[in-house]
Amino acid sequence: MNILHIDCSPRPESHSRKLSAAILAKVMEVAPDALVNHRDLGFSPLPHALPDFARALASPAGLTAPGLDETLALSETLIRELEAADIIIIGTPMNNFTVPSVLKAWIDQVLRVGRTIMATPAGKVGMLRDRPVFVGIASGGVFTGRGANQPDFLTPYISAALGCIGISQIQFVPVQATAFLDEPQARTAHAEALADLYLGVLTEPA
Repeated sequence: MNILHIDCSPRPESHSRKLSAAILAKVMEVAPDALVNHRDLGFSPLPHALPDFARALASPAGLTAPGLDETLALSETLIRELEAADIIIIGTPMNNFTVPSVLKAWIDQVLRVGRTIMATPAGKVGMLRDRPVFVGIASGGVFTGRGANQPDFLTPYISAALGCIGISQIQFVPVQATAFLDEPQARTAHAEALADLYLGVLTEPA
Protein backbone atom coordinates (compact mmCIF):
# COMPACT_ATOMS: atom_id res chain seq x y z
CA MET A 1 0.00 0.00 0.00
CA ASN A 2 1.16 3.53 -0.83
CA ILE A 3 0.14 6.60 1.17
CA LEU A 4 0.47 10.17 -0.11
CA HIS A 5 0.75 12.43 2.95
CA ILE A 6 0.40 16.15 2.25
CA ASP A 7 0.98 18.91 4.82
CA CYS A 8 0.13 22.52 4.08
CA SER A 9 0.93 24.57 7.17
CA PRO A 10 4.11 26.69 7.29
CA ARG A 11 4.25 26.18 11.07
CA PRO A 12 6.22 23.16 12.33
CA GLU A 13 3.96 22.66 15.38
CA SER A 14 0.64 23.46 13.71
CA HIS A 15 -2.61 21.77 14.67
CA SER A 16 -3.14 20.55 11.10
CA ARG A 17 0.27 18.82 11.12
CA LYS A 18 -0.54 17.11 14.41
CA LEU A 19 -3.89 16.04 13.05
CA SER A 20 -2.53 14.65 9.78
CA ALA A 21 0.17 12.81 11.76
CA ALA A 22 -2.54 11.28 13.97
CA ILE A 23 -4.49 10.17 10.91
CA LEU A 24 -1.34 8.67 9.39
CA ALA A 25 -0.58 6.82 12.62
CA LYS A 26 -4.08 5.37 12.66
CA VAL A 27 -3.81 4.18 9.04
CA MET A 28 -0.39 2.67 9.76
CA GLU A 29 -1.96 0.59 12.54
CA VAL A 30 -3.91 -1.36 9.93
CA ALA A 31 -1.27 -1.10 7.19
CA PRO A 32 2.12 -1.17 8.99
CA ASP A 33 4.03 -1.98 5.81
CA ALA A 34 2.64 0.94 3.85
CA LEU A 35 5.07 3.20 2.00
CA VAL A 36 4.62 6.89 2.76
CA ASN A 37 5.41 9.70 0.34
CA HIS A 38 5.38 12.98 2.30
CA ARG A 39 4.76 16.04 0.13
CA ASP A 40 5.29 19.08 2.39
CA LEU A 41 3.67 22.07 0.71
CA GLY A 42 4.07 24.22 3.81
CA PHE A 43 7.86 23.93 3.93
CA SER A 44 8.40 23.47 0.17
CA PRO A 45 5.64 25.42 -1.61
CA LEU A 46 4.93 24.74 -5.26
CA PRO A 47 5.12 27.61 -7.74
CA HIS A 48 1.82 29.03 -8.84
CA ALA A 49 0.93 28.60 -12.51
CA LEU A 50 3.71 30.05 -14.67
CA PRO A 51 3.02 31.63 -18.09
CA ASP A 52 4.11 28.61 -20.15
CA PHE A 53 1.98 26.25 -18.05
CA ALA A 54 -1.04 28.54 -18.31
CA ARG A 55 -0.61 28.86 -22.10
CA ALA A 56 -0.29 25.09 -22.51
CA LEU A 57 -3.60 24.50 -20.74
CA ALA A 58 -5.47 27.41 -22.31
CA SER A 59 -6.27 25.70 -25.63
CA PRO A 60 -5.91 22.37 -27.48
CA ALA A 61 -3.12 23.91 -29.55
CA GLY A 62 -1.19 24.64 -26.37
CA LEU A 63 -1.04 20.93 -25.58
CA THR A 64 0.93 20.30 -28.77
CA ALA A 65 3.36 23.20 -28.43
CA PRO A 66 7.15 22.58 -28.50
CA GLY A 67 8.75 21.91 -25.11
CA LEU A 68 5.50 20.61 -23.62
CA ASP A 69 7.17 17.85 -21.61
CA GLU A 70 9.30 20.35 -19.74
CA THR A 71 6.36 22.71 -19.23
CA LEU A 72 4.20 19.98 -17.71
CA ALA A 73 7.00 18.18 -15.82
CA LEU A 74 5.95 19.33 -12.34
CA SER A 75 2.29 18.64 -13.03
CA GLU A 76 3.15 15.16 -14.29
CA THR A 77 5.25 14.40 -11.21
CA LEU A 78 2.43 15.41 -8.86
CA ILE A 79 -0.18 13.48 -10.83
CA ARG A 80 1.96 10.34 -10.76
CA GLU A 81 2.33 10.68 -6.98
CA LEU A 82 -1.45 10.89 -6.78
CA GLU A 83 -1.94 7.91 -9.09
CA ALA A 84 0.48 5.79 -7.06
CA ALA A 85 -1.33 6.45 -3.79
CA ASP A 86 -3.87 4.01 -2.38
CA ILE A 87 -4.73 6.46 0.42
CA ILE A 88 -4.29 10.23 0.56
CA ILE A 89 -3.91 12.15 3.82
CA ILE A 90 -4.04 15.94 3.76
CA GLY A 91 -3.38 18.19 6.74
CA THR A 92 -4.41 21.77 6.10
CA PRO A 93 -5.34 24.93 7.94
CA MET A 94 -8.47 26.79 6.95
CA ASN A 95 -7.24 30.18 5.75
CA ASN A 96 -9.88 32.88 5.39
CA PHE A 97 -12.69 30.33 5.04
CA THR A 98 -10.95 28.16 2.40
CA VAL A 99 -7.78 26.29 1.39
CA PRO A 100 -4.35 27.92 1.77
CA SER A 101 -2.70 29.04 -1.45
CA VAL A 102 -0.11 26.25 -1.30
CA LEU A 103 -2.85 23.62 -1.48
CA LYS A 104 -4.59 25.53 -4.27
CA ALA A 105 -1.29 25.50 -6.21
CA TRP A 106 -1.14 21.70 -5.85
CA ILE A 107 -4.75 21.34 -6.99
CA ASP A 108 -4.07 23.56 -10.01
CA GLN A 109 -1.25 21.22 -11.06
CA VAL A 110 -3.16 17.93 -10.69
CA LEU A 111 -6.44 19.02 -12.31
CA ARG A 112 -5.58 18.76 -16.02
CA VAL A 113 -8.00 18.26 -18.86
CA GLY A 114 -6.90 15.30 -20.96
CA ARG A 115 -4.79 13.87 -18.13
CA THR A 116 -6.92 13.67 -14.98
CA ILE A 117 -10.16 15.15 -16.37
CA MET A 118 -12.07 14.24 -19.51
CA ALA A 119 -14.18 17.02 -21.00
CA THR A 120 -17.46 15.68 -22.36
CA PRO A 121 -20.65 17.33 -23.64
CA ALA A 122 -22.26 16.38 -20.34
CA GLY A 123 -19.48 17.95 -18.28
CA LYS A 124 -16.17 16.96 -16.71
CA VAL A 125 -15.49 13.29 -15.97
CA GLY A 126 -12.70 12.11 -13.68
CA MET A 127 -9.99 9.90 -15.17
CA LEU A 128 -8.40 8.66 -11.93
CA ARG A 129 -9.55 5.71 -9.86
CA ASP A 130 -11.31 6.50 -6.61
CA ARG A 131 -9.48 6.01 -3.32
CA PRO A 132 -9.90 7.10 0.33
CA VAL A 133 -8.88 10.65 1.21
CA PHE A 134 -8.67 11.89 4.80
CA VAL A 135 -8.48 15.67 5.24
CA GLY A 136 -7.48 16.97 8.65
CA ILE A 137 -8.55 20.60 8.95
CA ALA A 138 -7.41 23.05 11.62
CA SER A 139 -9.58 26.15 11.91
CA GLY A 140 -9.15 29.13 14.19
CA GLY A 141 -12.93 29.56 14.24
CA VAL A 142 -15.90 27.20 14.21
CA PHE A 143 -17.28 26.33 10.77
CA THR A 144 -19.34 23.19 11.34
CA GLY A 145 -21.53 21.63 13.98
CA ARG A 146 -22.92 23.30 17.06
CA GLY A 147 -21.68 26.85 17.46
CA ALA A 148 -20.62 27.31 13.82
CA ASN A 149 -20.11 31.03 13.24
CA GLN A 150 -18.20 31.33 9.96
CA PRO A 151 -18.56 30.18 6.34
CA ASP A 152 -16.93 27.02 5.02
CA PHE A 153 -15.68 27.16 1.45
CA LEU A 154 -12.92 24.61 2.08
CA THR A 155 -14.79 21.32 2.32
CA PRO A 156 -17.10 21.89 -0.68
CA TYR A 157 -14.15 23.12 -2.76
CA ILE A 158 -11.96 20.09 -2.00
CA SER A 159 -14.93 17.79 -2.63
CA ALA A 160 -15.60 19.41 -6.01
CA ALA A 161 -11.94 19.60 -7.05
CA LEU A 162 -11.10 15.99 -6.22
CA GLY A 163 -14.51 14.81 -7.40
CA CYS A 164 -13.92 16.12 -10.90
CA ILE A 165 -10.82 13.90 -11.26
CA GLY A 166 -12.67 10.83 -9.98
CA ILE A 167 -11.98 10.87 -6.23
CA SER A 168 -15.07 10.95 -4.04
CA GLN A 169 -14.20 8.93 -0.91
CA ILE A 170 -13.35 12.01 1.14
CA GLN A 171 -13.57 12.23 4.92
CA PHE A 172 -13.03 15.52 6.74
CA VAL A 173 -11.69 15.51 10.30
CA PRO A 174 -11.80 19.05 11.73
CA VAL A 175 -10.13 20.56 14.78
CA GLN A 176 -11.90 23.87 15.34
CA ALA A 177 -11.51 26.97 17.50
CA THR A 178 -7.72 26.61 17.56
CA ALA A 179 -7.44 30.38 18.05
CA PHE A 180 -8.94 29.86 21.51
CA LEU A 181 -7.22 26.69 22.64
CA ASP A 182 -6.36 28.27 25.99
CA GLU A 183 -10.06 28.09 26.79
CA PRO A 184 -11.30 24.79 28.32
CA GLN A 185 -14.09 24.37 25.76
CA ALA A 186 -11.63 24.65 22.87
CA ARG A 187 -9.21 22.19 24.49
CA THR A 188 -12.10 19.76 24.85
CA ALA A 189 -13.06 20.19 21.17
CA HIS A 190 -9.45 19.52 20.17
CA ALA A 191 -9.30 16.37 22.30
CA GLU A 192 -12.64 15.12 20.94
CA ALA A 193 -11.52 15.56 17.33
CA LEU A 194 -8.37 13.54 17.95
CA ALA A 195 -10.32 10.96 19.93
CA ASP A 196 -12.57 10.44 16.91
CA LEU A 197 -9.58 9.01 15.09
CA TYR A 198 -9.16 6.33 17.72
CA LEU A 199 -12.85 5.57 18.18
CA GLY A 200 -13.46 4.38 14.66
CA VAL A 201 -13.76 7.45 12.44
CA LEU A 202 -11.15 5.82 10.22
CA THR A 203 -12.00 2.37 8.95
CA GLU A 204 -9.62 -0.36 7.86
CA PRO A 205 -8.58 0.14 4.23
CA ALA A 206 -9.94 -2.41 1.75
